[in-house]
Amino acid sequence: MSGSNAVAPKTAAADTTAAMPPEPRMMRLTAALFIGFLCVGLPLPVIPIFVKHSLGFGDFAVGVSVGIQFLATVLTRGYAGRLADHKGGKRSMFQGVATCACAGIVYAVAAWLPVSADIKFCVLVAGRLVLGLGESQLVTGTLAWSIATAGQPRAGKAIAWTGMALYGSLALGAPLGVALYHAGGFAYVALGATAVPLIAGVVAYGVPAVEALHGERVPLRRVLSLIWQGGVALALQGVGFATIGAFASLYFTSRGWVHVGLAMTCFGVAFAFMRILFGHLPDRIGGYHVAAASMLIEAIGQALLWLAPNETVALAGALVTGIGCSLVFPSLGVEALKTIPPTSRGTAMGGFTAFQDVAYGVTGPITGVLATHYGYPSVFLVGTIAAVSGVVMSRVARARALSSS
Repeated sequence: MSGSNAVAPKTAAADTTAAMPPEPRMMRLTAALFIGFLCVGLPLPVIPIFVKHSLGFGDFAVGVSVGIQFLATVLTRGYAGRLADHKGGKRSMFQGVATCACAGIVYAVAAWLPVSADIKFCVLVAGRLVLGLGESQLVTGTLAWSIATAGQPRAGKAIAWTGMALYGSLALGAPLGVALYHAGGFAYVALGATAVPLIAGVVAYGVPAVEALHGERVPLRRVLSLIWQGGVALALQGVGFATIGAFASLYFTSRGWVHVGLAMTCFGVAFAFMRILFGHLPDRIGGYHVAAASMLIEAIGQALLWLAPNETVALAGALVTGIGCSLVFPSLGVEALKTIPPTSRGTAMGGFTAFQDVAYGVTGPITGVLATHYGYPSVFLVGTIAAVSGVVMSRVARARALSSS
């Protein structure tokens, strides 16, 4: 009797999961996230142009309109992580899909509403806030789902593939968003941003859910106390991407360079290829070593953007920045997961990613003020200093990990 009770009956979902190896499921989730995250990539290079040239606001407003989404994401990462831990990553991901589609609808209202520029800007900001809520659930849910599907030995690969999807999506989304903007204005971008998360939901729908693990949950505050040093290093890395996302299109426009959307494409392509070729390194040689070397490369890329005499050097700077940024999150993420039990992976990844979101949210407004007074190159000087500081912080995090082991 006891022997028969020791073996739980398999459900249909369990049979489906067993029949489908982890890699195909991870690839399906990666593809879904790639498509869904276009709702972030499409408007990213367009919003600065729309806010400054169509609505007539200054650089500070540009920084707010870009950064406010990431601040909203920070405030909802904890919720998204708890949702993934308690209800499963699939539930979190699909709630994110619906919320991101709603953000696109709000963008469309901002584009079509026949009101003053001030009201349009407020509606746009509301859309960015909705997108922040949706993005936190979409990314955290997909990441937790993919890690649970992959298992702990392949956690680094799952994180690497997730990031590859995100920044590959940014690489495609930037020129596509600019093309849509030129074809039909911000309304076309809004329609695209509404459609892509719904398509992502269709792609991911057939992937089996992984049941949430039962056991003791680590509170978010405790999680943050365990991972904060690596999180600060991650935040410092995020400044480089934030400067490109917020001001590369305006920087290129101010210099009369024609490939306005190509900086984000160079960043994203380099980012994705690094994940493909070297995504295994954090699991093999240790995350802290890879993170420190990566942020040093990022600093070089930001310096090239800061000092760029022409468009070619600026694009090279964006490319090198993408190379440097690529492996920082999986490197530090793998180290963070070592300190957190599996029952709290979603909370850990939500809290860890929040550090990066803080960088994205704060960088825009601060560098907007600098751009107004000192010109657009100054924002990339900030990125250079932040990346060098990240090298130091990753070393501090490694020293702490060694002392506590």
